[in-house]
Amino acid sequence: MWSALGKTFLYVWTLFILFIIGWIVLASLKTNRELFEGFWSLPDSLQWGNYFTAWVQSDLASYFFNSLLVVTLSVLGIVLVSAPAAYVLSRYNFIGKEFLTNAFVIGIGIPYQAVLIPIYLLLIKIGLINSFIGLIIVYIALSLPFTIFILTGFFQSLPSDVEEAAIIDGASENAIFWRVMLPMARPGLVTVMILNAVGLWNEFLLAKAYMNVNEKYTLSVGLYQFYQSMQYNSDWVSLFAGVVIIIFPILIFYLWLSDKIIEGMTAGSGK
Repeated sequence: MWSALGKTFLYVWTLFILFIIGWIVLASLKTNRELFEGFWSLPDSLQWGNYFTAWVQSDLASYFFNSLLVVTLSVLGIVLVSAPAAYVLSRYNFIGKEFLTNAFVIGIGIPYQAVLIPIYLLLIKIGLINSFIGLIIVYIALSLPFTIFILTGFFQSLPSDVEEAAIIDGASENAIFWRVMLPMARPGLVTVMILNAVGLWNEFLLAKAYMNVNEKYTLSVGLYQFYQSMQYNSDWVSLFAGVVIIIFPILIFYLWLSDKIIEGMTAGSGK
């Protein structure tokens, strides 16, 4: 019974989300007059110019590439730091291992709001406020607990036979990790890369707090600024076009690699 109710809820929720996305796309192709005359009506002609307004005139193009740069470098940095840490926590026994593992688990539950001001003061002190490097470092640091937690479970699920064979063959610990275990962990790495990319692409609070220069805004902050300008020109259809520009790249990326997420999460929970 509960299984049927759960499936029904998921189906209804999925249809609701698809309906909302469909309505936003429809609204982005209307004129402002058509939008307010009939929320559910079809446009007389498709207004692709709304996307031009959002992309060029509202400068979402530069914000898009800012987000692409920040998210790409952040995700790469997260994986480069998290993978070795998770491997050590999952395959080695040492003093303090349990403490570190629990610390990362606790770190998952710390909200960004709790560290917003201390990080802000630190970035000012070291001169990295309004800097892509500063924002990337913050993204990497705050994403480590979740990523290490996921990868630790995944590395624990990998068989030890191949690792033991590499030790017998005389491979060093570095060689075992980089040439043997890391390739085997590819599904888990892809999973955390996708999850972090989706989260950071939509991240607003930290980008808004630490980036006060218009030219360095990320896409979510740029769209918010576009929304703020609505009090002057009320170009709501172009705003909806901007929402579509934000949603669809990461949505397509997620759907394209969704099977990898399932594969990685399933393998990581196998032990």
